Amino acid sequence: MSVADIALLISTSYARSGDGSEAAGAFVADLAEELAASMPVRVVAPGKTESVYQLGAVEVWSFRAPDKPLSLLSPADPRNWWPIVRTLRSLRRTVMEANGDGRICHSLAFWVLPSGWAAWLLRRKSGVPYSVWALGSDIWTLGRFPIIRNFLGYVSRNADHAYADGVQLGEDATRISGREFVFLPSTRKLTAVRSRPVTRTAPYRLLFLGRWHPNKGADLLIEALGLLNDLDWALIDELHIAGGGPLQTLIEDGVDRLKKAGRPVRLSGYLDRELASQAFAEADRLLLPSRVESIPVVFSDAMKFSLPVVSMPVGDLPALIGQGTGWLATQTQAAAFAEAIRVSLASEHDDAAITAMNERFAIEAIAKRIAATMRRDVTDAARSD
Repeated sequence: MSVADIALLISTSYARSGDGSEAAGAFVADLAEELAASMPVRVVAPGKTESVYQLGAVEVWSFRAPDKPLSLLSPADPRNWWPIVRTLRSLRRTVMEANGDGRICHSLAFWVLPSGWAAWLLRRKSGVPYSVWALGSDIWTLGRFPIIRNFLGYVSRNADHAYADGVQLGEDATRISGREFVFLPSTRKLTAVRSRPVTRTAPYRLLFLGRWHPNKGADLLIEALGLLNDLDWALIDELHIAGGGPLQTLIEDGVDRLKKAGRPVRLSGYLDRELASQAFAEADRLLLPSRVESIPVVFSDAMKFSLPVVSMPVGDLPALIGQGTGWLATQTQAAAFAEAIRVSLASEHDDAAITAMNERFAIEAIAKRIAATMRRDVTDAARSD
C-alpha cells in the first residue's frame, strides 16, 4: 500500500473493558482487531479525556464524551445541547489529529451521525475517502428530526460506501438518503463452547441479555413473564435476566415479584465477554422482546451457541426466525410474547438452520470484505493520480 496505509474507524461506542454494556461497541472493537490482522488500524472512540493509547493491535484515539451513552443524548432535550456541542467539537478535533501524519487511507464511520459527519469533515480537509455504517438509532431515531434527517442523507450520499446492519434498515436508509446501503451484519467474537447441548425436552433454561430499555422491550418481558401460568413455569428450569439500563428499577421490582411467586428467576448485571459466553452456553432459549430492532448483535451471539430465539416481529427478525432459528410472536405485545414463549416450550428448533445462519454472521468474513474494499479504493486512487 502507499504511505497512506492506515484504516481509521470512527465510533461513538467502543468496548474497552469488555463489561458487556455496549453490544454495538463490542462489534466495533472486534472488527477493529480483525482488520488489524490485514492492515494498520486506528480507532477514534469516546473516552473521559482526549488521549492516545494502544489496545491490543489497535491504536485508540479517544475524544471527550459524557459519562452517559451518547445514544441517550437526545437533541430534543435542550439540556443535552451543550454536552452534544462539546462532544462534537472534541470528536472533530480528535479525528483531525488522528490523521496528523497523513497516513489515513480510509475512514469507516460507526454510525452515520455523528461519526459520519466527522469522516465527511476529514475528507473535506484532507481528501480521505470514507464509508458509513448505519445503525437503527441513526435511521429510526435521529431520522425523525427533519433537519437532522436531511443532514444524515447528505453525509450518506457523499460517502464512498454505505452499509447497514439490517436489510429493512438499509431500505429505510436508502429512502432517506437516496443512495444504496449494503447489508452487512454486526456481530462479535465469543468463545462458542457449550457446557451442554441445547436440550430438546423440558425443563428449559431461558436467557434475556441486553439493555433494560423500552426499545429492547425489557418492560414487555417482565409483563409477559407475569402472564405465564403454573403449567408454563413447570417447563422452565431457570430464567436468567442479565444487563442494565434506565429500566433497572422496573426490572428489579418485576423479578422480585416473580421470585415471591416462586418462579425460578436469576438476575445479573452486565456480563463481560467470558460471563456472556457462559450464559449463552448454559441456555436453551434466548428471549428477544424488542420493540425496535434491526438485527441485534445478541441474535448472532445466539447462533454461535446453537441457541434458538424467541422474538418479537420487528425489523429483520421475522425473516430470520422464519428460516427455522426460533419462534416469533404475532404482535409486539406482552401477551403475544408470552404465547411465543409458551409455544417454544412445547416445540423443537432446527439445528441446521441455526448452523447456516451462524455462517452468515462470521466477523472474519466481514473484516476481510471491508479490508478488500479499502485496498481497492486506495489502488484505484493511486492509478487515477
